[in-house]
Amino acid sequence: MNQFFYGLLLLIFLALPPVAHLLESIMIVHMHMQMPMLVIAGFLMARLFQLRFPAFFEKWNGNGIPGIILFLIIVVFWTIPRAMDEALTFPSMEVFKFFSLSILAGIPLRDSWKKLSTIGKNAIIVIFTIKYFGMGLLYIKAPVQLCNNYLIIDQLTLGWGFLTTAICLVIYLLYVTFTDPTKYE
Repeated sequence: MNQFFYGLLLLIFLALPPVAHLLESIMIVHMHMQMPMLVIAGFLMARLFQLRFPAFFEKWNGNGIPGIILFLIIVVFWTIPRAMDEALTFPSMEVFKFFSLSILAGIPLRDSWKKLSTIGKNAIIVIFTIKYFGMGLLYIKAPVQLCNNYLIIDQLTLGWGFLTTAICLVIYLLYVTFTDPTKYE
């Protein structure tokens, strides 16, 4: 119950107009800080839903694949420049962003992650690595402004943030591949 309370408190804090405006005023903070924190809020709130509706999660997300696919669809949607732009322009899209990232992405992520095998978890990380490399190159190499609400320099900063994150994920994958965890336990 405490986790649900902390997740709800985080969601309410992120929805406060001054906080939301501050986090959305810089493109890289919007994409790489606010959106993951919304997913974390849903991740924390998920435990209560798992305890209240265990049959639903077992029937709907028995092996974790449907939940992780829903999580991937929501996260990929919010990396599209047009979606970010509309979230800043239309209040209804802003509400959908908060709902989809916290409830439709965070809750399935928590329920699915423990059900996935190590290969499945690494496959998700590989998907994010490829997506981050692609989005980084898109934001850096695009000859035009992709988001009307942000400057070109914000776009370049976000692109380099994507590439840096992708490089860190590659380092993690190499570490997991070439390290034997039994030697350190």
